[in-house]
Amino acid sequence: MAKMVKKGDLPSKVCATCGRPFTWRKKWEKVWDEVRYCSDRCRGDARRKVAPQKDKTP
Repeated sequence: MAKMVKKGDLPSKVCATCGRPFTWRKKWEKVWDEVRYCSDRCRGDARRKVAPQKDKTP
């Protein structure tokens, strides 16, 4: 049986978009070094900020 780890002992990072801290999740086990955003929403917001806006001027 695996040893239990307390939530407070898990590694954490700060979201690149919103600045909130978030902790390690099992689904990020193999890619934890690449994770930058706390959620899909923050990842989408980051893409929208970088994408150029189209002007509707005639």
